[in-house]
Amino acid sequence: MAMVVKNNIGAKNTLNELDKNNKAAAKDLKKLASGMRINGAADDASGYAISERMDVQIRGLEQDNQNAQNGSALLKTAEGAISSTVDILRTLKEKVINAANDTNTDADRATIQKELDQAVDQLDDNANVTYNGQQLVDGSQNSTVLDPGTYTTFANMGLEAGTDAFGTPLVEMNERNGNSLGIHSGDTLSVSYVKNGETTTYSMQVDEDTTLSDVFNTQSMADIMGMAYNANNPSYVGIDQYGEPVYTPDGGDAIVYQAKVPGIDGQISGLTFQVIRSDGTVNKTASGKLDQFREVVRAQNPSPDNSLTFQVGTRANQSVRIGLTDMRPTALGLRAADGTTLNIRTQESARVAINVLDNALEKALDEQTKIGSVTSRLGYTSSNITVSSENTQASKSVIQDADMAATMTSYTKNNVLTQAAQSMLAQANQSSSSVLSLLQ
Repeated sequence: MAMVVKNNIGAKNTLNELDKNNKAAAKDLKKLASGMRINGAADDASGYAISERMDVQIRGLEQDNQNAQNGSALLKTAEGAISSTVDILRTLKEKVINAANDTNTDADRATIQKELDQAVDQLDDNANVTYNGQQLVDGSQNSTVLDPGTYTTFANMGLEAGTDAFGTPLVEMNERNGNSLGIHSGDTLSVSYVKNGETTTYSMQVDEDTTLSDVFNTQSMADIMGMAYNANNPSYVGIDQYGEPVYTPDGGDAIVYQAKVPGIDGQISGLTFQVIRSDGTVNKTASGKLDQFREVVRAQNPSPDNSLTFQVGTRANQSVRIGLTDMRPTALGLRAADGTTLNIRTQESARVAINVLDNALEKALDEQTKIGSVTSRLGYTSSNITVSSENTQASKSVIQDADMAATMTSYTKNNVLTQAAQSMLAQANQSSSSVLSLLQ
């Protein structure tokens, strides 16, 4: 090798190695300090992009979990209000049953009426419960109800299949199992309904040809209710708030009557039947079976879709929706729009009010069940989000986190090489000085 002084190639090579070792040691030191294998796109371009997307996913999942928990808190607030409503309705039914007992005078019933009025006022307060300034169960968070609204619809599924409200005489009507109702010519059929807080009762004497439709075709009944049926499908009972047909649960026949006017203004709060024999006693079998007209479609005013949406996913449509139905006493059939409250001032009106309270309880319990099921779902959703977040975090760790033992080993190696390169650079610099001995 030639002895030169202008270009010290050995020192140049050693300096390059020293620079590489310094950079490698600095990179290892950064990994050790941060605990991450990838600190920037230069470390691993594809790995950096994947880990950043995972970080966005993890932060989104954490917010989803918070949303689910907040949604549960909101629903628990609504459920608490409805639980109070159910308690009040249970108490009111006791009061109404008491008022229907003739050990009470009308003066006593007037006192019970005052208790009922105050309890109904409390139902209004319950319906106005709020969460973060939003009213929950006053109808403002209702789901879609198509125009013109839904019609109060009652269906009786306790009569023998094939029973015709127009063609089957009352004296020939049978139970579902084929046993006769025991209605005879000369008996009296009494039908009562409650509308706008007022009780109306119509009675007629049964003859051999009297049918159920004869009762509903009387002027007082025909003005507010009409027959609803589908000749092609006797299990049809009405139309729900979305415009979809509703059928009996078992697919069996039903006799159906519905209000003439849609929405809460046309709401019929209760429908009560009683068959009185010619000797003045009550035919309990016939009364019980005819009294099985249950509300299968509740009256609701038309409404846009104001359902609450809980965003519980990282995609736009990963959400849980729930519409909270109107729980005000007007919607429950206990108070008219003008403020008239359910009347229990007489024995007859108190007896009829029992079915009204049953219908109101059914509505409140249905709403409570719906809210409870969605609350339960949000609990499962929160658990699933937590597991998903943990798994995504673990996946990100595999890509981004540094193996501390391996990185420390690499750092130690590069540190030793750096020190060795520094020592050799000193030696390389000294090699040029040996040329001076030739010039002396």
